[in-house]
Amino acid sequence: MNTVESNWKAIKRNIGRACEASGRDPGEVTCIAVTKYVSPERAIEAVNAGITNLGENRVEGALEKYEAVSGRADIHFIGTLQSKKAKKIIGKCAYIHSLDRWSLAEEINKRSEETVTECFVQVNVSGEESKAGLSPEKVEPFIESLMKLPRLRIVGLMTLAPFEEDAERTRPVFRQMNELRGHIQEKSWAHAPCSYLSMGMSNDYMVAVEEGATHIRLGTSLVGE
Repeated sequence: MNTVESNWKAIKRNIGRACEASGRDPGEVTCIAVTKYVSPERAIEAVNAGITNLGENRVEGALEKYEAVSGRADIHFIGTLQSKKAKKIIGKCAYIHSLDRWSLAEEINKRSEETVTECFVQVNVSGEESKAGLSPEKVEPFIESLMKLPRLRIVGLMTLAPFEEDAERTRPVFRQMNELRGHIQEKSWAHAPCSYLSMGMSNDYMVAVEEGATHIRLGTSLVGE
C-alpha cells in the first residue's frame, strides 16, 4: 500500500492540472480524506501528511476519528444521518454534508443549542433511486424554508455522481450542481451563503474540480481501501 503522503502529492498535482485547465486557484479546493474504511492509525497518517479534513459516513466512525485526531483535523459527516443520532455529532463534526429533509434539519437545529451547525444540502441530480438527496427542483424551496431554523447555516450543496468508467460522463451532473449553487447564491439569503460544492470522488474528482467543486471526497486514491 502506498503511503498517504505519496498519494497526496500525486493528487495535489492532479488538482493543480484541473485548476489550470479551468482557470481556478488550487487554494479553492479542499480535499477530504474519506477514512470510513481505514483504521484510526491510517487517519492519523493522513493528518501527519498535512490533510486537515477527514470524512466519515457513520456516527460511530466519526466519533472514533474525532477522538483519534484530537483537534488536528476537521471531521466531515458525509453519510446518511438518522435524526435520532444527530445529537451525537453536533459540535464534533465541523460540517454535515447530507442534510436532505426537514425532520433532520429540525433535529440539528434543536441539538445545536448555542452553536451554529454548518451543513451542505444533499442533491440527487442523477435521480438514481439508490442515492439519497433532494431532487434539484426541490432544493431552492427547501433551503428557503430553513430560514426558520436559526442554528443552521447552509454553506453549500453536495452530490454523489453515478459511477462511470469514463469520468467525463459525470461532467453534466457537476455542471448542473454549479448552476444550482449559482441560483441559490443569487437569493443572497443570510442563512444560506451556499459558497461550497461538495462533489467528486476518487474516480471523477478532476472533472468535478474543473466544474467548480470546492470540496472533493477521496477514499481509495488517498488513504486506500
